[in-house]
Amino acid sequence: MERTPMDGVIPDYMARMDSDDPRRALELLEPDFRFLIALPGREATGTSRDDFADYIAGRNAVERGHTILRHSSDGDLETVYGVVTESGKTVGSFLSAAVVTPDGRMARYQSYFSTTYDLIDRPD
Repeated sequence: MERTPMDGVIPDYMARMDSDDPRRALELLEPDFRFLIALPGREATGTSRDDFADYIAGRNAVERGHTILRHSSDGDLETVYGVVTESGKTVGSFLSAAVVTPDGRMARYQSYFSTTYDLIDRPD
């Protein structure tokens, strides 16, 4: 699972989450994967890949896409910033970070999604 710094595990994860089979994202997670996804009005958390599988199963089925505008990596920490679209319309922005294992899997992940604030101006 070798990636270049520009590829990164988070862009791969988001591409899989946006695909017709988001469960493929589970292949990128360690068994004891811990996560926090902060959404407007609620948080999704878990301490295992199985917990994340439950999160995926509970997501509403919409045409969703993540567009990464910035990507950075420093040692085992990877970060991205971007926007989320639903049915082609931008609905918010996200800032996400992951601790990545030497074999390229996510051990920890946190993501903050906002519909009211953009750190970087949205692309036109």
